[in-house]
Amino acid sequence: MQTHIGKKAAGEKAAEYIKPGMTVGLGTGSTAYYTILRIGELVRAGLEIKAVATSSQSEQLARENEIPLIAFDQVEKIDIDIDGADEADVQLQLIKGGGGALLREKIIAAASKEMLVVIDDQKLVKQLGRFPLPVEVVTFAWELTRKHLEAIGARPVLRLKDNNRFITDNGNYILDCYFEKIHNAAALHNQLNNIPGVVENGLFLHYATRLIIGHQDGTIREITHPYPARTSF
Repeated sequence: MQTHIGKKAAGEKAAEYIKPGMTVGLGTGSTAYYTILRIGELVRAGLEIKAVATSSQSEQLARENEIPLIAFDQVEKIDIDIDGADEADVQLQLIKGGGGALLREKIIAAASKEMLVVIDDQKLVKQLGRFPLPVEVVTFAWELTRKHLEAIGARPVLRLKDNNRFITDNGNYILDCYFEKIHNAAALHNQLNNIPGVVENGLFLHYATRLIIGHQDGTIREITHPYPARTSF
């Protein structure tokens, strides 16, 4: 895998926030990849933590790096979730789901006391929407769900992989919705999730507590948002 300096810098920086005894959510994607590698190094050096993964891909990577994973029925709390994003703004609003794990990622984010988001500087935007918004939908009558999305101004495209319909870890499809600019993310989030057949959408609002941005020269910028303290359960 080619090393991306900004992604690697951000991913490794996030691992510094992990303390012994924590339960850690492991995100999915090209920047969270470097976080998982770094956590593996820390574990092999003696750091004692437990982890839960947001995708089968991240679970496999964690096992390869000897990170102890626990089943979800054993989770009492998630102290910190470290994940990437396809787009982020300075209000810490995110678009996620480019890797297809948005539903599991949102479940983990909502259950975590803190969410650290790791990105390179190319993914920091003034306004969300340039990246197509992933919407996870059930396979039953998905064509009708697509028509509902078209009716609210989206241009939904069924995601494919190797010329076949992409299937999420949950057995659903993803419709990538092109909006170009999202003017009111909160209103759109609610509108999407009110459509029958929509399981979840890739707008992550009021989850991230810290944005860690890596630059190509290896420097880091961090943005925090003063959300009220959260409890995982």
